[in-house]
Amino acid sequence: MRFLNQRTFRWLATALSVAATTLLLSHFGARSTTAGMVYLVLVVWAATQVGLALSLATAIVCAILFDFFFLPPFHTFFLAGAQEYVAMLAFVASSLVAGRVAEHARRQTRQAEQRRADLERLYNLSQEMMLHEDAMGLVAELPKLIRRVFELEEVVLFVTDQDEFYDTAGEVAPTLGESLRTMLPGPSAIEAPHGFSAMALMLGLNQVGALAWKPANLSHEVATAVSAQTAIAMTRATAIQTSMRLEATRESERLRTALIDSLTHELRTPLTSIRAAATTLKDDANLDDETRRDMASILDEESARLDALIGSAIEMAEIDAKVVQVRLLPQTTRITMERAIEDSQKSLAHLQITIDAEEPDLPVWFDPHLIRRVFRHLLENAGRYCESGDILFKDVTLPSPVAGDLLAVYATGAYNYAMASNYNRVGRPAVVLVGDGEATVVVERESLDDLIRLDVLPDRLRGGA
Repeated sequence: MRFLNQRTFRWLATALSVAATTLLLSHFGARSTTAGMVYLVLVVWAATQVGLALSLATAIVCAILFDFFFLPPFHTFFLAGAQEYVAMLAFVASSLVAGRVAEHARRQTRQAEQRRADLERLYNLSQEMMLHEDAMGLVAELPKLIRRVFELEEVVLFVTDQDEFYDTAGEVAPTLGESLRTMLPGPSAIEAPHGFSAMALMLGLNQVGALAWKPANLSHEVATAVSAQTAIAMTRATAIQTSMRLEATRESERLRTALIDSLTHELRTPLTSIRAAATTLKDDANLDDETRRDMASILDEESARLDALIGSAIEMAEIDAKVVQVRLLPQTTRITMERAIEDSQKSLAHLQITIDAEEPDLPVWFDPHLIRRVFRHLLENAGRYCESGDILFKDVTLPSPVAGDLLAVYATGAYNYAMASNYNRVGRPAVVLVGDGEATVVVERESLDDLIRLDVLPDRLRGGA
C-alpha cells in the first residue's frame, strides 16, 4: 500500500508539473524552441527521479502538448509543414535518448549506493565477529548478528561438525532442516523450503555448514561474502575450541603426573615407618612393653594414613575416569559437618571447632559420602595450616599480671623476633641473652620513635601546617 501511494503521488506530481509548465509557457507566449527545451528538461527530470516508465509517459504527453500548443497550426494535432515535422521528430528523439541516459545514470547511482550500503554492512558484520568476546558462543550468535545487520526476517545456520541448527526463530522446520543438511556445494544461493534462500558454507574444499535466510533480498555478491565470513568465523571458533581442549588435556596430564609423583612420595613415608616398626619388633626380642606399645602405635597410625592415601588415590581415579556415582539422600548441614569432624578427629585434635549452622537447619538432598569427603579435606587442610596450631606453650599457670611486669619466653627459631612484624603498629620486644645467672640485652625493645623513624610526610601535604 505504501509503494502504491508513493507511485501514485509521483505520477500525479509529474502530471501537475507538465500541466503547470504548459500553462506558464502558453501564458508568456513561448516559442516552439523554448517550449521544446523546457519539455525536454521535464522528461530528463522524470527519468532521473522516478524511472523509465514515467519518463516515457511524460515524453509522450509533452510531445502531444508541444504539437497542440506550440507548433502551427496551433490548437490542432496537425503539422503545417516539413519544418514542424522535423521539430516534432527532433523533440521526440531527444526526449527518448535523454530519458534513457538519465534512467541509466539513475540506475547506476542506485546500484553504487546499494554496494556502498552492502560494504558497510559486511564491514560491521566482520567487526562484530572479530570483536565478539566469547569466541565459543559466536557460532550460536551468528544468525542473530546476520539478521540484525542485514535487516532480515529469519536466519538459520547449520553446523556440519555438530549436526546442529541455530535459528533466530528458535525452531527449524523439518523440511528446511533436511534441505540444509543435504545441501551440496554450489557457486550461488538456491531456493529452500518456506521462502528461504540457502547457500553452502565452504572453507577451501571443505563444507562446514549451510546458511539460510529470508526474504531473499541479498545479492549474489553479498550472499557469497556473508557465507565466506560465516565459514571463517565457524572455523575460528572450532580452532579455538580445539586449542582449549588440547591445552586442557596437556594440563590434565601435567597434573596427573604431579599427582602420581606426590602420591608416590606420600605412600613411601608410611610404608617406611611401618617397615621400620615391624623390623624393630621382629628383630629385637628385648624390647620393653612401653617401646612395643610405641611401635604398635606407629603401625596403627601409619596403617591408617596409608589407608587414607589409598582411598584418596581411588577417589581421584574415579573422578578421572568419570565413574563417580552420586546417591542423593536428605541430610542436614549440622549432622554432615559433625560426621566430617569425627572422620578428621586426629588432624583436628589440637583445635577447638564450633559448628554454626543457620536455623532452621532443613534437610537438603545431596550425597552424604561425597560431601563429607569434601568437608574432611577442607578441615584437614585447615587443621594442618591454621595458625592456631602453632602452640609454643600450653596450660602454663601465671601469677596475676600487673602493669610493668615482664614476660620472657624462649626464642623458638622461626617464631618471636626472627619472624616478628609491626602488625597494628606494635613494637617488637627485646631479645635477652640469659646464662650463668646473667642477663644481657642483645636486641633492644622497639619504641614509637623507632616505628615512625622511616615515615616521610611529603611537602605537598604540609600546606595546612
